[in-house]
Amino acid sequence: MPELPEVEVVRSGLAPAVVGARIAAVDVFDERALTRHPGGAVDFVGRLEGRSITAAARRGKFLWMPLDGDDEAIIAHLGMSGQMLLRAPDAGAERHERVRVHIEHPQHGRLAVVFSDQRTFGSLAVDPLLPTADGAPGGFGSDVPRAPSQVAHIARDPLDPAFDERRFTDAVRGRSSAIKRILLDQTLVSGIGNIYADESLWAARIHPETHGRALSAQAVRRLMGEVRLVLQKALAEGGTSFDAQYVNVNGQAGYFAHSLNAYGRGGRPCPRCGGPIRREAFMNRSSHYCPRCQRRR
Repeated sequence: MPELPEVEVVRSGLAPAVVGARIAAVDVFDERALTRHPGGAVDFVGRLEGRSITAAARRGKFLWMPLDGDDEAIIAHLGMSGQMLLRAPDAGAERHERVRVHIEHPQHGRLAVVFSDQRTFGSLAVDPLLPTADGAPGGFGSDVPRAPSQVAHIARDPLDPAFDERRFTDAVRGRSSAIKRILLDQTLVSGIGNIYADESLWAARIHPETHGRALSAQAVRRLMGEVRLVLQKALAEGGTSFDAQYVNVNGQAGYFAHSLNAYGRGGRPCPRCGGPIRREAFMNRSSHYCPRCQRRR
C-alpha cells in the first residue's frame, strides 16, 4: 500500500497542474471508485463540474484537493493500487481507469486527471471540509485550517509542521503496546506504514516488539528523528516501488527499494553488522529487523 512518501510524490506532482484549474467535465467509468462518496456518480459529477481547485493537500496517506469556497474537497485514498495520473486531454483510456476529471488550467491549458485502480480498493469522494481541532492548516500543501471529514480521525504525520512531538512522546511512553504497533496507529501518527516503520526502527536500533513504556523520552525523540530522515530520503528517491502499481503522476516508478536496509531483506546480511535480517509474521504482514543490532528489551 502506498505510504506517506508515495502519496506525497503524487501530491507534489499534481499541485502545479491542478491548483487554479477549473473542472470542465467528469467521467465516471466504474462506481466502485466512489465507495467513499455516498451520493453516487451523478451527485459526484454534479458537485465537481464548473468548480475550481484551490490546492493539493495531504495528511498521512490521504490526499485531497480543496474546491473554491473552502467548504468541500475531492478526497483520494489510493488503497493498494490506486494511481493519480496526469494525461493529455485526448489521451486514450488507461488500463483499469475508473474516473477521469477534465480540467482547464490558466497556464497549462486542458489536461486530464485520471484515477486508475487495478484492485479497486482505492476511492474518490467529494467530502466536506471541517475546521481542524488545533487551528493549524489541515495538511501539507494547504494554508487553510480545514480538513476533510474523512481525515478528521487521522493524526498528523511526522513531516507536518503542526505535528506535536511532545504529545506523541508522552503517548508512546504511556503505552504497553509494541513500538511498531504504535508507529502504525493512525490515531497517534499517520503515514509511516510497514516499510518505513521497519526502516526507522532499524536505523534507531530499536526492536519492533519493545514496549512503548520501556522507551525513554530521548529514545522516542531519536526514533522520530530517524523516521523523518527515512521519509525524506524516500521522498528524494521518488518513493518505494516493488511493482508497476505505484507510480507518480507521469507513470514513473520510485527507486527507494534499492536503499532499504531491513524491509524485504529477510535472511540477507544486515548492512550494519553483517548478521542475518530476521523476518517474522506481524499483523497479517511481516516485520524485518536485525536481532543483533536491535536487541529486545
